[in-house]
Amino acid sequence: MSINGFINVLKPPGMTSHDVVSLMRRIYRTKKIGHAGTLDPAAAGVLPIAIGYATRLLEYMADTDKKYRAEVKLGLSTDTGDYTGTILKQEEFSMPPEDKVKKVLMDFCGDIMQAPPVYSAIKINGQKACDLARHNIEVKLEPRHIKIHDIVFLRSLEDGFSMDVHCSKGTYIRSLCTDIGEKLAIPATMGFLLRTAVGKFDLSEASTIEELAQNPLAAVQGIDILLDQMEEYNVDNEVLSAFRQGRKIAYSGSKKYNDDTVLLIHSDAVFAGIGKISDAGASVIPHKVFNDK
Repeated sequence: MSINGFINVLKPPGMTSHDVVSLMRRIYRTKKIGHAGTLDPAAAGVLPIAIGYATRLLEYMADTDKKYRAEVKLGLSTDTGDYTGTILKQEEFSMPPEDKVKKVLMDFCGDIMQAPPVYSAIKINGQKACDLARHNIEVKLEPRHIKIHDIVFLRSLEDGFSMDVHCSKGTYIRSLCTDIGEKLAIPATMGFLLRTAVGKFDLSEASTIEELAQNPLAAVQGIDILLDQMEEYNVDNEVLSAFRQGRKIAYSGSKKYNDDTVLLIHSDAVFAGIGKISDAGASVIPHKVFNDK
């Protein structure tokens, strides 16, 4: 029996995202497994896993917002931007008043430019920036546009504070912690990191690896979980059949879209695949087709 769908995995600290994929391949006895949104090895939290034909949808989850709970450790900075790195600077400090910390956090809300950490998986001429950095090769990554939808101060800690962050794709919480420290004029690095949500995949519904090993099928979710994360176009069975045959279909939906907007094409609970708006919003052309799913 083939298994197709998504799994909301609770990644434990100490494992890479690839380690989790390898375990899932053994548990579900298939190689057709992938993940959305890499988590650092030291981080924990939500890691969406796709199985079977659902792996073809992973690229469409790239724009999904994410939520994190993070600890900002004050008084030291590291080369990696988190507590696992080599200490670059360490100094004594007085914990800033809570009101001052909250004001600084608000400065990061909205659309901002952020420089990714050197120790990241971003590729430069085909090589990961982190690999170059480990070989003492100078790496410079240009700032990128991101959006912080919300950032909430939770509580003060002995050596820093904790916060919740709701952000766009491409946001590096390690860089955010470092930048917050600069605003406070105190060296800072990231302590623990917990990802609490990736789109509709929420921490409260995530399954541990142990739970998945005991009852693998119970955690598999259908493609309909993406309905609230992607634009959709509901068609009748005749149009659905034409789409599955690779034919362009007319778009008669009430919402207006620009060309190349991706839509999830379905007829009620039957999914046909992914289409792209074309012809100035008048048509949908098949981009990825799922037959008999």
